[in-house]
Amino acid sequence: MNLEQLLEKLKNDASFMKQVTSWQEIPAREAAYAPWPEELDERIPPALAKHGVRALYTHQARAFSCAAQGKDFVVVTPTASGKTLCYNLPVLSAILKDNDARALYIFPTKALSADQVSELYELITLLGVDIKTFTYDGDTPGSARKAVREAGHVVVTNPDMLHSGILPHHTKWVKLFENLKYIVIDEIHAYRGIFGSNLSNVLRRLMRLCAFYGSRPTFILCSATIRNPKELAETLTGRDVELIDENGAPSGKRHMIFYNPPVVNSQLGIRKGVLGETRKIASMLVKSGISTIVFGRSRLQVEVLTRQLKELTEDPLGRSGTVRGYRSGYLPTERREIEQGLRSGRIRAVVSTNALELGIDIGSLEACVLCGYPGTVASTWQQSGRAGRRKGVSATFFVASSAPLDQFIVGHPNYFFNQNPESALLNPDNLYILLSHFKCSAYELPFRDGEEFGNAEGSEEMLEYLQDSGIVRHVGDTWHWANEDFPASEISLRTAMTENYVIMDITEPGHPRLVGEMDRFTVPMLLHENAIYLHEGQTYQVEKLDWDGHKAYIRKVDSDYYTDADLNVSLSLLDVDREEGSAALGEVKVTALVKVFKKMRFETNENVGYGEVMLPETDMHTTAFWMTLDEEIASGYSRDDLQGGMLGIANLMRIAAPFDLMCGPGDLQVQYQVKCPFTDKPTLILYDNCPGGIGLSDKAFRMRDMILGQCLDNVTSCGCLRGCPSCVGPEATVGPRGKRTAAEIIRRMLDGGGEKNAEP
Repeated sequence: MNLEQLLEKLKNDASFMKQVTSWQEIPAREAAYAPWPEELDERIPPALAKHGVRALYTHQARAFSCAAQGKDFVVVTPTASGKTLCYNLPVLSAILKDNDARALYIFPTKALSADQVSELYELITLLGVDIKTFTYDGDTPGSARKAVREAGHVVVTNPDMLHSGILPHHTKWVKLFENLKYIVIDEIHAYRGIFGSNLSNVLRRLMRLCAFYGSRPTFILCSATIRNPKELAETLTGRDVELIDENGAPSGKRHMIFYNPPVVNSQLGIRKGVLGETRKIASMLVKSGISTIVFGRSRLQVEVLTRQLKELTEDPLGRSGTVRGYRSGYLPTERREIEQGLRSGRIRAVVSTNALELGIDIGSLEACVLCGYPGTVASTWQQSGRAGRRKGVSATFFVASSAPLDQFIVGHPNYFFNQNPESALLNPDNLYILLSHFKCSAYELPFRDGEEFGNAEGSEEMLEYLQDSGIVRHVGDTWHWANEDFPASEISLRTAMTENYVIMDITEPGHPRLVGEMDRFTVPMLLHENAIYLHEGQTYQVEKLDWDGHKAYIRKVDSDYYTDADLNVSLSLLDVDREEGSAALGEVKVTALVKVFKKMRFETNENVGYGEVMLPETDMHTTAFWMTLDEEIASGYSRDDLQGGMLGIANLMRIAAPFDLMCGPGDLQVQYQVKCPFTDKPTLILYDNCPGGIGLSDKAFRMRDMILGQCLDNVTSCGCLRGCPSCVGPEATVGPRGKRTAAEIIRRMLDGGGEKNAEP
């Protein structure tokens, strides 16, 4: 049964349609072509013809024209629209005409780098020319690095390696810097918040070195659909950037189906579990021979669904290679093998976390199933776009969980379809980040009097500050590095913990086998002793966790249950730096601790037991600012209304604070406590979500009235009656009076505790 036949069958299935809240059909679109540009090297069109490309789409031709004129540009078109040719064509054409020309490709992940290098190799092979393309990252062997530096026409890397492995050692990369013609930055929507702010400063350092070596490369940027691609590209590069967003690629008809699991207890409003309903829909697709991708919200969801779909497709020998899981933690060789299997069509179904949301080429899939709402409009469209190529019908099934946000989206489909994708925000002039990279730049190259650091202001003041700290010294008209430290080693671009735990399979005595890795934050939840660890659907029991040695030892078992654990996060006060009225700024300790795990049966997802987790707590010291509610304000509400109102304000702050602070939503955390341990009052707390903080809380403390004012504007201008994700959150979360209470409390906080105002 093909997809169109299956969709027609579902439309006539009353029991299925009863659960469908929306079925939208997005019509097919024809391709728009443009002639081959005159400036394009004549050897390229015949090579592309062998690859099945006989004409360029309009956006590809326009991209080549911009590149040929030396204009910086950003391409924003949907998944599978041929964005890769937007940068490969100008780069290859330039190198074919000038063998000394160089290009630098920057991708956010190693997986994406490997995928794009593979595609570039294929095109170079078709051309039959000697254009050397190399990946330069942490996995590049030491013996190969010299060849990359000296002979690489195209160097493919990631921001972390550029920051710590290339720029500080620029004297070994003279050939690259002297002849650098293009800088390609793909998937720029990934560079938001702290990560994006760091990359913007890495690019300031890169451009300063290029100027020193006499080159002025053109920026070519690509992005998935976001609200502000031009603004993001210009903030990242510090240059005026042309926007190319008119998509010339064709697309087939797409069906978007919103499915809400049936109610099993109408009195309590309990619905069937999202895992079971996702499995049912995915199983139906797989049984029908429809190539499918399933997105889970967590590693555990991915592994449970992988196991269940593998059981469905097992051959008589118990093998099921046509269904695979995909997530971080798998070994790189395993992930490459899965990607290749998807491209070749050997793998017919894959269950993934958002690891496959980025533009890795996974071939042609027909259907996408979302196990729960991905969290943002942009991610939903990006994941949906992984199914459906240029021709043919595709379908996306969004299966809602019982979470209030999922229930709001599935119950108000027009909200989703009428909502713009989210903005990507960053602030490269954040003083903490800027000063760190300014130090790196001073280490890489002395500063001259009056020299600026890209488009950042205050170079002279920063140099004087560094001189007072003994880091640089001023001789004549030049500022020289005067410190023994290697400043790049002190900066983590992503501000994430880098300690990974390796997972060893000890099933065969004397032959331990490395099967995966896991970050330190997740280990207490999934790799504690006696946990059932899932890998590609196979169940293992954790025999031992060597916490200090960063190793977990697992053994294959046949288990009919899996384990899950919850992380408890608590805050404690370390020090108060400043107090102004009901607001304060200080240092806090964020403690994460896993105490118990539960055992869940695969078939029914019922809880069949508990166990204790004996692991140390994980601490993070960071900066925070908090606002307390005076007794005069708090006493006017019942406990339920106060809790709903404070939860609503916390949701509003999660929306408003990233805009005002120019950071990503994940860079900060907002909590509310009806009785806070360190204030004994109802308290709203905002803290930097990285060790030591990077000044976000400090800035929020100084801008608190502006942030509260923005929260009030958001809640009063929102057209919903009692709450939605765009303001205080769904009514099911904040209660029937949550929106009204939140607006009242914010007004009284801004007025210093004045009278209630009933209007929301």
